[in-house]
Amino acid sequence: MASVIGGTGSFFGPWKENHAWAQGAKPIKLGLTCDASGQYGNSGQDDFRGIKMAIDEFNAKGGVLGRQVTYITADTETTPATGSRVAERFITREDCTILIGALHSGVANAITQVASKYGVIYMNTNSSAPSEAGENCSRVKFVWDGNGTNFSKASVKNAVDSIGKNWMLLTNDYVWGHTTSAATRAQVEAAGGKIIDNLLVPQNTRDFTAYLLKIQQAKPDVVATAIGGDDIKALREQVAQLKLDGKPAWINNQQDWPDVWGAPDSLFGVFGTTWYHKLQLPGVADFVKKWQAANKDGPIPVPGNVSYNGYMSTRELLRAIERAGSTNNVKIIKELENLKVSATDRMQHFDAYMDPMTHQMQQTIYLARRNAKPADNTDLYEIIRWTEPKTAADDAAPGKCKLTPYEQVPTVDS
Repeated sequence: MASVIGGTGSFFGPWKENHAWAQGAKPIKLGLTCDASGQYGNSGQDDFRGIKMAIDEFNAKGGVLGRQVTYITADTETTPATGSRVAERFITREDCTILIGALHSGVANAITQVASKYGVIYMNTNSSAPSEAGENCSRVKFVWDGNGTNFSKASVKNAVDSIGKNWMLLTNDYVWGHTTSAATRAQVEAAGGKIIDNLLVPQNTRDFTAYLLKIQQAKPDVVATAIGGDDIKALREQVAQLKLDGKPAWINNQQDWPDVWGAPDSLFGVFGTTWYHKLQLPGVADFVKKWQAANKDGPIPVPGNVSYNGYMSTRELLRAIERAGSTNNVKIIKELENLKVSATDRMQHFDAYMDPMTHQMQQTIYLARRNAKPADNTDLYEIIRWTEPKTAADDAAPGKCKLTPYEQVPTVDS
């Protein structure tokens, strides 16, 4: 366990712990910091399904290093304060030596601070603020989702050239919204466009009428949103009701699958994702079948980008432990920093790799829009473009990320 142990967290729950491991070697215990309520509650549970699937697959073949993998999870409530308390509790009282999960970038950053204090590896599965692999990076944290800069680089220049130069930003008023809109602004201005206004939207907004009226009056060519979770579902419904889904054009930075599944009829504009269950690539169909077998009673019938990121991050973590032949944190970190995954193994169009300077997974970025000719009732997307990792890379992140030297990271072993 961590050589630096201090502080305690107050108990809060409910807790769910998996004891499905056999007698024998001590299991490797993971702390799953997945939201179950709040703005990203639905996505948090979809994240959990992917993480659990990867754990179950390894346990079915004997575990990792001959040890079963177990986990504990608790609702981080989509709030940084709760996320921080859950992380503290998992490490200091529940003997978790690795943390996994998060959607809200403020929650992810709070978990990062706790994990860094103890040297505990933290797999940030689905938080996509550019700051997560920039100024808020950490030697112990690895970021698995594409971020706002990646998606902006994949979409903005073409939209400025083909649609128009006058843009408005609609921004969730927290770290992900701010950093994503800042990335969009930079790409718009670099392409010769202009931001005529940036409307800040408080989290948990359900009435967008005032914002949409401002958009109607301003008549921008493009509106770029950085609105997430339950907020984007409400926004999409009201845009459709006011018939604003045709003009202006809309660039929605990223659409998480649980948010889309909850309101597919209001899907409009162009948006980003890292994966889709209808990609015509090796391994995709088999993965979907395995996921469906593992989640027969789930509320969503097919995996999306959130569950995919949860699965991939956990699978690569457990593989890294196997390659390291150890549960020592620094040995695992070095394995992850050198990670390269083929396109076939990732079920994406291009090979992916972990950036050792920022700890963000560099991967294929997809742009999509609503599918007008679906093959079935899950076929909501039409993938219209895929971008290579090097083209979509967040070039500013390495200059902002300062990783702690290995010798200053507290030693952790399971």
